Amino acid sequence: MTKKIEHLHWPDAPDMWMPYAPAIKVTGGSTIYCAGVTAAPVYHHHPHRPEEFDAMPNDMDGQAQAALDNLQRGLEAAGATFADIVVADRYLTNMEQQDVLNKVWAEYFGDAKPATTTVQIVRLATDPRCLLEINAIAVVD
Repeated sequence: MTKKIEHLHWPDAPDMWMPYAPAIKVTGGSTIYCAGVTAAPVYHHHPHRPEEFDAMPNDMDGQAQAALDNLQRGLEAAGATFADIVVADRYLTNMEQQDVLNKVWAEYFGDAKPATTTVQIVRLATDPRCLLEINAIAVVD
């Protein structure tokens, strides 16, 4: 069965730009689970070596771009694109930066609007300088 992704909106929803869809219905296809990515290199040592993360941008704009680039590489490895993402979780260390993230998000996702959850957390596991982590689920044919 060919994959079909439907963005579902409430019948009385106002006509405005949203970075997500309230609900998504998927029929057909194969599911891809993408691990959480940050602005840090995806492949790094464990236990962590702080110097491996020194090249990360220090602002939300740069970290959002780097994290989404990392997500894109994972999607490409699975034969997927941002348009195939049906759900994404976004973890921020500072919720005041959500609008900056949404601006970058729109550049990568375009018209694709996955269902999303965004939460503020104290810190991320990779490195205390990380401001954002994103994980996602995509569906491909």
